[in-house]
Amino acid sequence: MISKKNRFIIANVTIFEEEAKIEKGYIRVENGKISEICKMDNFQDINGIEVIQFPNEYKLIPGMIDLHIHGAAGADTMDATIEAIETIASALPKEGTTSFLATTITKEEEEIERALINVANYMKKENNAGKAEVLGVHLEGPFISVKRAGAQPPHAITEPDIKRFKQWQTISENQIKLVTLAPEREGGLELTAYLRETGVVASIGHSDAKYDEAVEAIKAGVTHATHLFNGMRGLHHREPGVVGAVLLHDQVKAELIVDGIHVRPEMVKLIFQQKGKEGIVLVTDAMRAKCLGNGVYQLGGQEVFVRDQQATLKDGTLAGSILKMKDSIRNMMEFTDCTLEDIIYMSSTNPAKQLNVFDRKGSIKVGKDADLVVLDENNQVVMTFCRGELAYNREGGKGI
Repeated sequence: MISKKNRFIIANVTIFEEEAKIEKGYIRVENGKISEICKMDNFQDINGIEVIQFPNEYKLIPGMIDLHIHGAAGADTMDATIEAIETIASALPKEGTTSFLATTITKEEEEIERALINVANYMKKENNAGKAEVLGVHLEGPFISVKRAGAQPPHAITEPDIKRFKQWQTISENQIKLVTLAPEREGGLELTAYLRETGVVASIGHSDAKYDEAVEAIKAGVTHATHLFNGMRGLHHREPGVVGAVLLHDQVKAELIVDGIHVRPEMVKLIFQQKGKEGIVLVTDAMRAKCLGNGVYQLGGQEVFVRDQQATLKDGTLAGSILKMKDSIRNMMEFTDCTLEDIIYMSSTNPAKQLNVFDRKGSIKVGKDADLVVLDENNQVVMTFCRGELAYNREGGKGI
């Protein structure tokens, strides 16, 4: 049985550390942090420290960070209960995710506020090691375009409002880290500039902005794009739209839902060729049906029908996904022929840098949080450690 001790060694794996790849290496973890990274040639058995050995083909990568996830395993951020966030945080390590932003949806003001207060309370009292860490809130809506609402409930959409955002940031105890908005709407550029000034990521999404409007928003402070292609004005040869602006501006990171449904595989390859590993953030945009089977679920008070790996409203509109990050990375490698090193940028490094937590997350380096994922020879998740505690073991608790 692998224990939850605060000191252990993961041995005989290929370690994808921040600046190099170490074949047949080992890593030592103490008190939730990475304390040593070295080749097996230098390994010395330290008395009292548990050593977890793996086959030669296994790899160690940094934990993945999902900046856009509404729910999983029957729970949703908008449930506004500690139990819901706990359920999501406990489910995500199975797919290699070690931290995330709890993502809201467009709803009435009171419902959004309940969700924000709940996340803040969870982060103060329950955000412990051994499960995925909540890094804050992704506020998706209500400051978006009715024309590009997608599965966001249109009746609750409002114009961007700095006063309202300040109120929400206060009650969230400054835990809103990323905001999806339509900057072309009245007040949009002002809110974008305010977000930049206060260190919050401004993301263009659910937006009908034309190219020139999107460029103006980028100048004002947009550095992120919510689920590229979905919920935004698309690419046209006479009107490049939001997509064109995102592709042409390196300072904007583009979220991609790589399930083969939201964005066709060939288009994923094109985006990778254009934006590269440093310009993409892999997300799931998953809703509560993730980890469950086909059926009818709720998202923002709307019925969502899940069938054949696809989640839609009654009219066929895509309503988030049931994608797992472990499947996202394998899809990305299949669609683009990118390397595992590229994947680490898109699933760990880039999101950590966006949230300004790269000093402790997003790569394997001495001194950083021991958010670690062991992959087998087929890049399937074998084990996940969250801040130095075992959070998932594919072998059901048996030693390797």
